[in-house]
Parts: sequence; structure tokens; C-alpha cells
Amino acid sequence: MGKYDDIINLPHHQSEKRPHMSLYDRAAQFAPFAALTGYDQKIEQAGKIAANRTEDEINEYLHKE
Repeated sequence: MGKYDDIINLPHHQSEKRPHMSLYDRAAQFAPFAALTGYDQKIEQAGKIAANRTEDEINEYLHKE
């Protein structure tokens, strides 16, 4: 006999007091949100600026003290 054989085939509990939540509503609980407003735009802007620089300019910027 396995560790959970006594409960493995029991029916799934569903509350009689609360309505069943739709899959859409359940998914919304775990959906990402924008905690940092404007962050994506800043990253995109920085990428465009970096794309226009030479490798020497990027290395100089990275190694500033």
C-alpha cells in the first residue's frame, strides 16, 4: 500500500459557499504586472543608444571609475 492510496481517488473538494472561479480569473491572479512603470521604454531607449555607439565607446563607458 502506498503512502497516499487512501486519499488518491477521493473526489476534488468544491466549496458550497463560494462560486467556482473561472480559468480566466485564476490566470489573472498570476499575470505579470508593470511594477516599474516606464522601465521597458527606458531599456529599449538604452538599447538604441548603445546600438549607435562604437565598441570602443562602449568599453570606455563600462570601464569608467
